[in-house]
Amino acid sequence: MLILTLLIITVIYFLANLALVVIWLKNPIDSSFLKENIFETLKISVIIPVRNEAENILFLLQDLEKQTYSKHKFEVILADDDSTDDTLKIVQKFQQNTNLNLIINQLPPKTNNTSPKKRAIDSSIKLASGQLITTTDGDCRVGEKWLESIANFQARTGAYLVSCPVTFFKTLRYKDSKTLKSIIVFPNNDSIFTNIQIIEFASLIGSGACAMFIKKPNMCNGANLTYLKSVFYEVSGFAGNENLASGDDEFLMHKIAAKYPEKVRFLKNQDTIVETNAHTNWRSFYNQRKRWASKWQHYNNWQTTALAIFVFLANLVVPSSFGFWFFDFISTKILLLILLLKYSTEFIFLSLIINFLRKKSLTWLIPFVQIIYPLYVVFFGLVAQKQGEYVWKGRKLK
Repeated sequence: MLILTLLIITVIYFLANLALVVIWLKNPIDSSFLKENIFETLKISVIIPVRNEAENILFLLQDLEKQTYSKHKFEVILADDDSTDDTLKIVQKFQQNTNLNLIINQLPPKTNNTSPKKRAIDSSIKLASGQLITTTDGDCRVGEKWLESIANFQARTGAYLVSCPVTFFKTLRYKDSKTLKSIIVFPNNDSIFTNIQIIEFASLIGSGACAMFIKKPNMCNGANLTYLKSVFYEVSGFAGNENLASGDDEFLMHKIAAKYPEKVRFLKNQDTIVETNAHTNWRSFYNQRKRWASKWQHYNNWQTTALAIFVFLANLVVPSSFGFWFFDFISTKILLLILLLKYSTEFIFLSLIINFLRKKSLTWLIPFVQIIYPLYVVFFGLVAQKQGEYVWKGRKLK
């Protein structure tokens, strides 16, 4: 019975990853554009919630200046959530010399703010004049065709919500606070910790994309998300989960998908890839992953909850199998079969996503990540069940 249970779970996981490979390959990279620039009638409001992003925000603002999308067709709303560093000063200085339509939404201090990011986005949407709302984070970088590609896709498909790819960059960037000059340094370029995060995060981006391809959306990322302002209000925005620190992206997506599953789309286009900083220490990584893992128990969609539980069980099989093998409950052949089923199609899928994200050079590291990933999933799956505080952006949140 024990062996049968382990094999059933692992076979299902094998088939699920095989399905992901097929789905990904069946949906080619989107590179088609409208013959006429109809999409340029769309106005986009780019919302950037920030808190203490003095080291990063200038890079993003400079990226937005370089957009190929018409400057008069998008605005940038930067919501500063009580930053205690020079973020606001840097943005104000940049505002004086830019041709961007840059609006600073300075949020008043608020105590017991359990969901600061939702507050920042919600208040900024009220100021937005665009039909499309595009959100990203203050530590992100975007390509010059980012907005043009998103607007074209939305105009062509009529999507109500468009999720786009996110990954980490390996080069460490920072800004000299005295000269305000952008500086690029490379000590983090070959960090094994950074590279592991790139592969781990790619699995989330890829599986979330495939779920949208089959009209069963389950996850997205607010660092690269676009939706209609009208639909945001139609589904009552963040109402119902405004007291949760995480989920400004996924809970909203689930609301929209519940009414319009065919209107929630993933844009498989390399021009829309957003890159952000990986974590440089275990504590910040721990706090973010704990925050993410804590969301699943609040999902109203039973399918998403069931998927989260299954992924947890499928990864629990690996350490459990080694334990059973060590105590002679299962044979070496069964252990090897379980590992083959677990890792084969998973490796193929991760390789495809890594290649799409322009990180092909990290393919060699995938097997190592596959070995440690089950321990990571089990650890955070258990930690997330314990209610408690964690630190995020200098604040204690629940």
